[in-house]
Amino acid sequence: MGANFSSIFMDPATTCSLFGAFSPPIQQPPRRPTLGDLPESCVAPILANLDPVEICKLATLNRACRGASWADFVWESKLPENYRDLMERVLGVDNADGKRISKREIYTRLCAANTIDDGSKKVWLDKTTGGVCLSLASKGLMITGIDDRRYWNHIPTEESRFSSVAYLQQIWWFEVSGEFEFPFPAGTYSLFFRLQLGRTAKRFGRKICNTEHVHGWDKKPVRFELWTSDGQYASSQRFLNDTGKWNLYHAGDFVVLKDNDASMKKLKFSMTQIDCTHTKGGLCLDTVLVLPCKFRERLKHF
Repeated sequence: MGANFSSIFMDPATTCSLFGAFSPPIQQPPRRPTLGDLPESCVAPILANLDPVEICKLATLNRACRGASWADFVWESKLPENYRDLMERVLGVDNADGKRISKREIYTRLCAANTIDDGSKKVWLDKTTGGVCLSLASKGLMITGIDDRRYWNHIPTEESRFSSVAYLQQIWWFEVSGEFEFPFPAGTYSLFFRLQLGRTAKRFGRKICNTEHVHGWDKKPVRFELWTSDGQYASSQRFLNDTGKWNLYHAGDFVVLKDNDASMKKLKFSMTQIDCTHTKGGLCLDTVLVLPCKFRERLKHF
């Protein structure tokens, strides 16, 4: 009898065990709601108040955030107001085809460094702010004496977006100019020349700067000028004296108003030092940059 009682007491499969007969069923605590339980329609308005980088980070948090991060209205608020014009000019996508592409994909494609105009320009959106940036290659500029190898040469380099820069050995009449037309969205923009005194080279695997031909830039300042098709004008003068470093030299600012006719802005710009009493040389010219004016604080420029 003792053996039988023990088997009843210890056998977990027996429904008449002492514990099974008298203990109450175990209650599971209710599951607490999490962020993943929020509907996408509630998450999307929250994401719309964040910058694009933060949206992409939150998209990895859970399924709801990932789905909400694809909402068109979230990304349309990050795109420039004239993004349809930019799609056609930069991506070659007209308005009809653009309607079949999600706004997030449009933003992603515009953030890439898109090459236009036979490789002479690159256009991209700043990933954080959505501001339009444009870079014009040295081969797209009008340079006095560029066809004479005694004065100028185009040299290959890894330090340029365009894989080459214009290098000045020596010249009396220094003049560089250019012009282009582009549908900038409304805002204030700054134009810079990216320059370096000296020529970068490698020796025994290390990068060095050859300053052999650098001369003449300390005698007279270089004049930078900017004109727009609606009558704006800016100018500045700078001595070039920082050898061995790429620097952005500020030519001036211009404003694009919220007007469709004014948005196709035509720019003209120049950089000159035409005092023929002395020669100057040893200068590398990379690009002309147009950036939103608010970027000036995070750039090193003169």
